[in-house]
Amino acid sequence: MKHSRFLSAAAFAAVTAMTLSACGGGGAASADSDEPIPIGVIADLSGATGDVGTPYNEGMLAYVEQLNADGGINGREIDAMSNDYAYEVPQAEELYRRYLSDEAVAIQGWGTGDTEALRTRVANDELPFMSGSFSEELTDVEESPYNFLVAATYSDQMRAALNWIAEESGGEAGVAALHHDSPFGTSPVGDGEAWIDEQGLDIDFTSHAMPAGTTNFAGILSQVDSAGAEYIIIQNVASPAAQLARDLKAQGGDQTIVCLNWCGNELFATGAGDAAEGHVMVQPIAPITTERPGHEAILAYADENGMDPADIQVSFVQGWYAMHIMAEGIRHTLDAGEDLTGPAIRESLETMGPIDTGGVIGEGTVEFSADSHRGSTTTGLYEVKDGELAVIEEAVSP
Repeated sequence: MKHSRFLSAAAFAAVTAMTLSACGGGGAASADSDEPIPIGVIADLSGATGDVGTPYNEGMLAYVEQLNADGGINGREIDAMSNDYAYEVPQAEELYRRYLSDEAVAIQGWGTGDTEALRTRVANDELPFMSGSFSEELTDVEESPYNFLVAATYSDQMRAALNWIAEESGGEAGVAALHHDSPFGTSPVGDGEAWIDEQGLDIDFTSHAMPAGTTNFAGILSQVDSAGAEYIIIQNVASPAAQLARDLKAQGGDQTIVCLNWCGNELFATGAGDAAEGHVMVQPIAPITTERPGHEAILAYADENGMDPADIQVSFVQGWYAMHIMAEGIRHTLDAGEDLTGPAIRESLETMGPIDTGGVIGEGTVEFSADSHRGSTTTGLYEVKDGELAVIEEAVSP
């Protein structure tokens, strides 16, 4: 039986004065309890990043459904309290307060802006927090002691992209970094500039914001041409990145696009169509087409629920494994006979050793320590060929 609660952003706004029904309260945190384990989920289903936020959320909830059907964690189901915050930081903060009052034992968040805004409260509340954000700002254990990143940071992805460009271009290149106009978008830009200086790369680097709602990127592409860039790194979600690829092809541009995590996916390939061919994806999560052992459980779930495997996006896979990693931390805590307190779950995640992802994330496992909450530092490089993501190189480390 699937245990999840969901409200649309509009419905949530209408009921902010009401309390979500509690799912066990303090009793749920006890090691001896048989009550469902409450986890809060902050999801973007209708906001600026909803194109990738929706399959990510679906992947998390699918994992919960499958886990519960298989007996849960030590016989206890997960109660995933999932609500849309429409990529609005104040709504994320309100949801966090609600989940805290519902005595959630951990939180699955989403965006960079809201995750960074919440991290001080998360630390004070001692509540383990994973997120769709891979901002390097969240990796300082002193500043963010309860944030855990399951894959390579945006900055590590940017470094990997710049290294690949330096090698591919023969050592000299012009690069334009086009980014979402938000903390998510700017997150790796400064680190990319610093990397060029630190490594002595002969790369001329410029950056440009991609305003939300833009339907034609001819103006930005003109700036890219004027700067002499041969490569375009995109830190954005799939829909605007696909539009830019179509615009690039329409005006006869020959730059190579290099998409980071949230546009390095199937949505970019299908959205851009023929214009996606030959462009490069920096993606730390192995797409379902790479047929890793860790995909087998997802494919089994798809078969049981009438899903076409061709419709399983890498964002779905990422959500599935984000929830899996959190669940394994909870399992380890219960196996140790500990109550599900934030400090106990944090200690489990830091000390339990590698969490197997069956080759899906980085080099195949995710591992945290007391000194580092970066679960993985490597990423895959892919090229769009015939509408699919074909492997260029695996487990690339900057």
